[in-house]
Amino acid sequence: MLWGPAARLCVLLGAVIVGFGTVAAFGTPGSTTVKQSDAEAIRARVKRAFARPKAIPQPPDNPITPEKVALGERLFNDPRLSSNGKISCASCHDPRLAFTDGVPTGEGVTGRPLKRHTPTLWNLAWARRSLMWDGRSESLELQAKEPIQNPDEMGETLERIVERLSRDPEYKAAFASAFPSDPKVRADNLLKALAAYERTLVSPKTRFDLWVEGDENALTEEEKKGFDLFIGKARCINCHTGFAFTDHSFHDIGLPSEDDLGRGPVVGLERLNFAFKTPGLRELAWTAPYMHDGSMETLEEVIRHYEAGGVDRPTRSREMPSRIDLTDEERQALIAFLYTLSSENPPKPSQEFSLSKRQASLETASGDEKAVATATVSQRNKEFTPGHVVIKRGEVLTILNDDTRTHNVRIYDPRFDFNSGAQEPGETITIALPTTGTFKAFCGIHPNMELTIEVE
Repeated sequence: MLWGPAARLCVLLGAVIVGFGTVAAFGTPGSTTVKQSDAEAIRARVKRAFARPKAIPQPPDNPITPEKVALGERLFNDPRLSSNGKISCASCHDPRLAFTDGVPTGEGVTGRPLKRHTPTLWNLAWARRSLMWDGRSESLELQAKEPIQNPDEMGETLERIVERLSRDPEYKAAFASAFPSDPKVRADNLLKALAAYERTLVSPKTRFDLWVEGDENALTEEEKKGFDLFIGKARCINCHTGFAFTDHSFHDIGLPSEDDLGRGPVVGLERLNFAFKTPGLRELAWTAPYMHDGSMETLEEVIRHYEAGGVDRPTRSREMPSRIDLTDEERQALIAFLYTLSSENPPKPSQEFSLSKRQASLETASGDEKAVATATVSQRNKEFTPGHVVIKRGEVLTILNDDTRTHNVRIYDPRFDFNSGAQEPGETITIALPTTGTFKAFCGIHPNMELTIEVE
C-alpha cells in the first residue's frame, strides 16, 4: 500500500531520528497525525543533512595548493611509481571509471588477482582517519604508500621512486614549486602531493543535489519515494549518511567470508571480524561491481542482500536489520533514487571549490571545539559528548557508552597506548592519562568520532 506524503514522512522522520540515536515517538505506517506542512518541514530538515559542503577539509600540515595538486595528479598517473614501469595509481583507480577499475578484483605488477575490490576515491577528504577497506591507514598521506609498496600492487619502494624522479628536471622543478619551503624530491613530499590531489576528488553535483537545494522538479515522484525508503523503511541511512553517504565506519553486513576478517585484526577486536568500511554511494552507477570483494554486479543484488539480512553471526552489525520486506515497486523506487546520486555522463571531479592556499577547512577539528572542564564523557549518535574536555592530572576520565551501538575508545600516542576493546551499550570505561598534555581519542569502529583530552 502506498502512503500519502504526510504519513510517509512521519515514519521517515522516525527512522532518521532513531538512526541518529534520538528517542522520540512517531506515527505508524498509515498514520495521518502529521500535518502536511509539518511533513514538508520534516523532509526539508532531512534533506539538509545531505547538503553539499562549502570547502574541502585539509590537514594543517598539508594545505591544498594548486601546485601541490598538479604534482599529485602527475604522480597519480605516472607508471614510474611501479616496479615494472607499467602500473600507475590510475591503472586501478581509472578516472574514466569513476576512479575504480570495473572488475571484481584487479591485478597489479604480479598479474595475480588482488584480495579485495578496488574502491572508488570520491570524497575521501571527509574521512578523518582509518582509510582502506579495513581502516589500517590513518591518513591519506599514509594510505598513498600502501599500494606503492604492496608487492602485489605496484611493488616498488619509495626510496627507488625518489631516486628515479630526482633525476628528472621537470619533476625537480614541480616539487620545488609545490613545496617552496622544502624544495626537494622527498618521499614525504611525494605522499603529501598524492594526498592533496586525492582530496580534490569531490563527486560532482547531481540531480539529487539540485533537489536538496530546492528544485522539486529535479526528482521524479518515484525517486522521492525511494528517498523516503532510503531514510525510512529500508534503513540505509543507518550507515549511509551525510554528503558522501557514508558514516566512515566499519560494519559486518553478513557477506559470506572465511579468510578475510577485515577490521577485526587491525584493531584487535573480534567484535569487528568481517567488518569493512562503509563505502560512499556517490556515482555508484559508474562503480560496479559492489562490496569489498566485488561480488555483486547490480544494485538489485545489493538491495536483495540487505533484504535477506546476510549471514547471521555474532559480529553482524546492529545497524543492519535482520530482514527488510520490500515490494517490487519499493525496490525499484529505491534503486531509482540511488541512481540520482550519479552523474548522467561519466563523472569528473567537481570544480566548485577554490584551491586557494588560504582556503578555509569545512570541518572544525575536535581540538578546536570549546573545551569543557569535565571528567565524564558520553558516546551517542557516533559522537563523543563533549568532544573536547579538560581534566586535572591524576583525575580519571570516565566514558559511558550511552548508545545502542558497540563503541571503542582508542588512544594511539607514544606517551600512552590505550584500547578499550569492545564497549557495549551501557558499559563504562575509565582512563588515567599518565602525564600532562593533549591527547586524541577516537573510536576504532566509528573512526570519525574524535575526543580531545587536555590534561593540566
